[in-house]
Amino acid sequence: MAENAGVSDTSDGSFITPNYRRYALGLLTAVYTVNYVDRQILSILLEPIKIELSLSDTQLGLLFTTFGIFYATLGLPIAMLADRTNRRNVITAAMTIFSGMTVACGFVTSFWQLMLARILVGVGEAGSSPPSHSMIADMYEPKSRATALATFSLGVNLGIFAGFIIGGYVVQWYDWRTAFFVVGLPGLVLAVLVRITLREPPRGHSEGRVEDSDKEVAPTIFDVLRFLLAQPSFRHIAAGATLVSFVGYGAVAWLPAFLIRSHGMEVGDIGLALALIIGISGGLGTYGAGLLADRLGQGDVRWYMWVVAIAGFAAFPFGFSVYLVDNLAIALALFVVPAAAGSLYLGPSLAMTQGLAPLKMRAAASALLLFILNIIGLGLGPQAVGIVSDLLEPTYGVESLRYALLVMTPFGLWGAVHFYLAARTLGADLERAQLAPAA
Repeated sequence: MAENAGVSDTSDGSFITPNYRRYALGLLTAVYTVNYVDRQILSILLEPIKIELSLSDTQLGLLFTTFGIFYATLGLPIAMLADRTNRRNVITAAMTIFSGMTVACGFVTSFWQLMLARILVGVGEAGSSPPSHSMIADMYEPKSRATALATFSLGVNLGIFAGFIIGGYVVQWYDWRTAFFVVGLPGLVLAVLVRITLREPPRGHSEGRVEDSDKEVAPTIFDVLRFLLAQPSFRHIAAGATLVSFVGYGAVAWLPAFLIRSHGMEVGDIGLALALIIGISGGLGTYGAGLLADRLGQGDVRWYMWVVAIAGFAAFPFGFSVYLVDNLAIALALFVVPAAAGSLYLGPSLAMTQGLAPLKMRAAASALLLFILNIIGLGLGPQAVGIVSDLLEPTYGVESLRYALLVMTPFGLWGAVHFYLAARTLGADLERAQLAPAA
């Protein structure tokens, strides 16, 4: 069948059996895992790259900033394309680009070459998540959507787990260039599997709201912005996610360097420790939050946001204390709690964003949320830590990074407040979205 204008492979969605849904969700989660491995591998490699290429902390932070800017800004136009055309093909092309450019990172010989390669990784990754969110929403009905999107979001934790394990040991046994090759090549194989086995679901299938794609006019980016930003709950979700990701991206990017400088850990040991903490406790938090929100949300939809807010308030004192203790074992033990809470906002936030958007705005709605949180969280979080660390270095020396990370932590508490505020208007905003035209 034709694959333009959003035409599905099977218009009635009869192929979406329970087994197929599980397979598709698993495959998209694998895509997101590879996406996150390629994104986060740089964190564990910062120190050897800094030494070989003679870079400052500000330059290292700039690698994350430039990645974040292109990743965030290109997500919106690519999502608009995904709302009009075959989402599987968009994901396939995106995977090919970001995996290929990750491999290219292993060949660079200067800061500028590395920055260009990382920018192109960001360009590719911009096209992966929004179409995936939209496809999952079309396969899973609202009452199980947060769990499905939380499962998809496990790619964050699995990706960090794999990135730290692979990166930590490969750089210890070989070098940082080999680490880029090892994590980049599997994505090219997975892109072929996506193209061959994943099928395009009818839009709105999970809610019985399938529209005639040929007759409906696709919304413009201004339509999407106008509709979503008019909803108080979306504004608070976006603000909360942005602040939490600002802290999270900064911490994950710089924790390996912090553990090397302040606690004298070896790179391989850091990779194993952070992989276990973020991968296991973070994964349990991410999946558990989606499952809990779906269960409690059946009685009161506000629980989708309350779950996230409560976790943020509870995790703050633990996250703050990580940078105050000198004992390595205690610091790692304290980090378990913020690691569990760090990405648990994803499932409920993405599910509610999909619910707050009309059918043909769903990929764009996810892209808008990702744009807001990534332009600040990913684009500025690691960079802010690097700049503050350089500014504090004359006073605190090697411990400057410890205090740079410490001063960023309270932004997560501010984010929890926004999730609490989002709950107040969530029910009314969801009802308004259900009454909106499909396009």
